[in-house]
Amino acid sequence: MNTNFYHSRFITVIIITLLSVAMLVFIFLKIQLSPATNKDIRCHQTNLPYQNQTLPIDERVTDLMNRMTDAEKIGQMVLIEKNSIHDLKDITQYNLGALLSGGGAGPKQETPLAWLQMINDFQSAAKDTCLGIPLLYGIDAVHGHGNVLEATIFPHFIGLGATRDPELVKQVAKATAEEMAATGIYWNFAPNLDVAKDIRWGKTYETFGSNTNNVARLGVAYLEGLQDSSHDYFNVLANPKHFIGGGDMKYGTSRNNNFKVEEGNITIDEKTLRQTHLVPFQKAITSGARVIMVSTASWQGKINSDNNYLLTEVIKNELEFSGFIVSDWYGVYQIETDKYNSLVRAVNAGIDMVMTPFEYKDFISNIQKALSNGDITKERIDDAVKRILTVKFETGLFDRPQALPEGLSVIGSDQHREIGREAVRKSQVLLKNTNFVLPLSKSLKKIIVAGSSADNLGRQAGGWTTEWQGIDGNEGISGTTILEAIKNAVSKNTEIEYNKDGDFPIKNDFADVGIAIVGEKPYAEGWGDNANPSLSPEDLLAIEKVKAKSKKIVVIIVSGRPLDIKDYAKNWDGVIATWLPGSEGQGVTDVLFGDYSFTGTLPVAWKLY
Repeated sequence: MNTNFYHSRFITVIIITLLSVAMLVFIFLKIQLSPATNKDIRCHQTNLPYQNQTLPIDERVTDLMNRMTDAEKIGQMVLIEKNSIHDLKDITQYNLGALLSGGGAGPKQETPLAWLQMINDFQSAAKDTCLGIPLLYGIDAVHGHGNVLEATIFPHFIGLGATRDPELVKQVAKATAEEMAATGIYWNFAPNLDVAKDIRWGKTYETFGSNTNNVARLGVAYLEGLQDSSHDYFNVLANPKHFIGGGDMKYGTSRNNNFKVEEGNITIDEKTLRQTHLVPFQKAITSGARVIMVSTASWQGKINSDNNYLLTEVIKNELEFSGFIVSDWYGVYQIETDKYNSLVRAVNAGIDMVMTPFEYKDFISNIQKALSNGDITKERIDDAVKRILTVKFETGLFDRPQALPEGLSVIGSDQHREIGREAVRKSQVLLKNTNFVLPLSKSLKKIIVAGSSADNLGRQAGGWTTEWQGIDGNEGISGTTILEAIKNAVSKNTEIEYNKDGDFPIKNDFADVGIAIVGEKPYAEGWGDNANPSLSPEDLLAIEKVKAKSKKIVVIIVSGRPLDIKDYAKNWDGVIATWLPGSEGQGVTDVLFGDYSFTGTLPVAWKLY
C-alpha cells in the first residue's frame, strides 16, 4: 500500500473541502453585507405576500423581512439629505430607505411640477432595488409646504397656539398634507410638541407656546389633520418632535459656540420633565403618532439620542410606542467624536433611524461593522427595521398611486388660502387698545403706513420658508402683504401713504391714523437664539416718525415671540401681536378694520410695561 499516495490524496480532499466551505462563506457574506444587484434571484419578483395589500400589515412586514439581507435592512435605518445623492444609482445600490429635504433643499426650479418630478425620480431608483421598498421622503412643512413656490404659507405654530382652536389647527394640517401629497411627499417633520419656557430660544415660534395642555391639545389636532385616513393609509405621516424638554434648556449651555440655547442642557428634575414636557408626547402617541424625533439637547448632561432610559424605557416600554424613533440633524454624532462609537450608542439607546444626513456610506459601513463585532445585535437591527417598515406600510407607500401633475392644482388653492386667512385673523392678539382706537374705520380720510414688515412676505412667513433661515423680502412667496391687505380693505376715498422708513412729506395736516408694521427679521433654530428679543433701532425710529405725523398710532408686531417693548408701548395707542402670519395678510386686516373681533390669546407671556 502506498501510504504516501493516500495521505497526499487525503490532504488534497481536505484542502478542496476547506476551499469550498470558504467559498460558500464568502458568497453568503457577499449576499448579506454587499449592496444587492439585479442578478440576485430574489430580485423583482411579483405577487409576493408583502406586495398584497389585502393582507394584514404585520404579515406583510414579516414576509418582507424574511426576504431581506442585512445590507437591505441597514439601508432602511439611514435618513439622508437629498443633496448628498449625486447619482440616483446610489439609492439602488445601497438600498437607501429614506431621504429628506433640508430647509431650502429642492430642485433647481422650485415649482410644484419640478418637486413632483424630483420625488418621482428618487422613488423610481428605490423601486429598482431587489425588493422595491419605497422611500420615505421627509420635509419640514411646519407651516405649509413652504419650500414650494405658490404653496399656502400658514401661520407658524406660535400663531396657531394663539387661536386655541383645535378644529382650525386640524384644517391647517390637512391642507398642508394635501399640498405635500400632491408633490409625492408623505412625511412631515411636524408637529413640534416642545413647550417653550424661554423666549430667547430661536425655536420659540415653532411651538404652540408655553402651556402644556394647549401644546398637547393643538399638537394632537395637527397630528390628526396630517394623518387623516380617508383612504386605507395616512394622508401624510406626522412626526412629533423634539423629544424631550427642548423648550426648557438652560441659557448659555450650548455645545455649539454659535448658539446660546439650541443644543443646550436641560437641568430640570424628572418630575418637571414629565409634567411639563412629556404630556404632549403621551397624548400624541395615544392619538396615533408613529414617528418621534429626538432633540439634539441634553438632559442633566446626557445627550437625548444616547439616553436609553428616555428612548427605550419611557417611549417604547412605558408608553408602548410601536412606531420608530428618528434622530435629528447630526444628533447622534454629538455623543462622541468617534462616529462608530456614537452610532453604536445611539442605536443601542433606541434610535431606529439615523439622520446622518450626508455620510450614508460611512453609516452603512459602521453599522455592518457593529453587527459583525456584536456591538449591535441582530435583534436590535430587526426591531428597528420592523418598526420602520410597519410605518411605511401604514403610510401606504407600497400601495398608493403615484402622484401625478394633475393633482398639483391643490397647491395654493383658494380653499387653502381661505383656511390660512381664518388662521391669521384668529391668531391676532390685541395687546393694547387705548380709548378703543381699534377697530379702525374703513372710511378714514388718511392713513400712513411704515415699518420693515409692512410690505414684506418673507418677514410675515419667518423661518422655514423658501430657505432654512427664511428670506427678507417678497421673492419666492405667493401671498398678500399686510400693506396690500390694508389698501384692499379701506374705502376708495381713503388715502393710503406708505414709506418703509416713515419719511413722509412735511405737511401741516396729520393722518387720522398711523400704522407701524414692525418686527423681527426671519431666522430659524440656533441662529435665532437671542438674549434680548426686541425691535430694531430702524423700526423704533420709523414708529416715532409715524407717531409724529398721526393723530393716533397703531403698532403691529410681526414676530416669532414676544419682543421687549416696555419702554415704548406706553406711547402707543394700539398694539397688535400678529406673530408670523404667513402668506395671507388679509387675516390681519379682517380684525384691524372690524370685520371680525379679536379672539386670539397669548400663547406665551408678553409684558408691555
